[in-house]
Amino acid sequence: MKTWMRRTAVGLGVLAALAGGAAAVLELMPPKMRAVDPARRFEVTEERVARGRYIVEAEAHCMLCHSEHDWKTHGAPDLPGLAGAGWDVPWRDNGMPGAVFASNITSDHATGIGAVSDDALARAIREGVSRDGRALFMMPWQNYRHFSDEELASVIVYLRTLPAVTRPRGTTAIDVPVRWILKSQPEPLTAPVAETSASDPIARGRRLSEIGMCETCHTPVDARHQPLAGMAFAGGQEFTIDGVRYLSSNITPHPSGISYYSEELFIRTMRTGNLGGRRLAPIMPWSDIRKLTDEDLKALWAFLKTVAPVAHEVERTPVDLKDNPSIDDT
Repeated sequence: MKTWMRRTAVGLGVLAALAGGAAAVLELMPPKMRAVDPARRFEVTEERVARGRYIVEAEAHCMLCHSEHDWKTHGAPDLPGLAGAGWDVPWRDNGMPGAVFASNITSDHATGIGAVSDDALARAIREGVSRDGRALFMMPWQNYRHFSDEELASVIVYLRTLPAVTRPRGTTAIDVPVRWILKSQPEPLTAPVAETSASDPIARGRRLSEIGMCETCHTPVDARHQPLAGMAFAGGQEFTIDGVRYLSSNITPHPSGISYYSEELFIRTMRTGNLGGRRLAPIMPWSDIRKLTDEDLKALWAFLKTVAPVAHEVERTPVDLKDNPSIDDT
């Protein structure tokens, strides 16, 4: 009996040592990444600034996460003087696997991106690796991976124009094992990414949906935050902001979704944040989407009409917001 116990103890000790060793390897292993070229700089032109502003503000909704907001006012405007200065994400309320902070992306050298090279920003945006070599969490780099080289340059050139705001943020710290899983996801881009044609409205709308994370937010997820099969765009994903729980809407062309929308109603809703007498939830970035051109809004609508209809009734949270004259009067 004693021999059996000794052998069991030794076996358990070996397993513990192997597990500890594997954990140490996973912890020390960096994500797959390319080296940053500190000499790579994007030329500043008026065209790039304008294009970058449109991508950042209208297509990608970057400020939704990278700014603090007045969530109680229609359109959730940025807090005065804090546009681009980051956000302490309510990670506990939203069941995230660790502390999450959206970084300051203003031109401030101490707390923003003023001292970060163009190529380090490029790697973060399209390849999912931070300036200090961490695999990024919550940053939707997979959605931005297909940015053309010119789109990427335009985004970075525009971000450099954001007024500097000194606002330190914490460093995102994701718990294991999610932290280890994250490291397996980044994939370096080593070849040029060409421009894509925008001649087909549905293809253009699909791309706008990808960049704008429509499917990401409007698809329900499981306990591991993985999208439920067969439920793309069907709504029901939970977001808690300022203690209020919101569920994303079903935006498929099903009667429980938006089958009753017309192109005109869709555009009016995206321009005003109102659907009849009902306000859209503040977490819905319609105040960014409203900046899309008519052509792009029509393309987005054309694409949404093509997604598979899904029967899914989603509870609506009552929305009680203060008026916003800067939006309501335009």
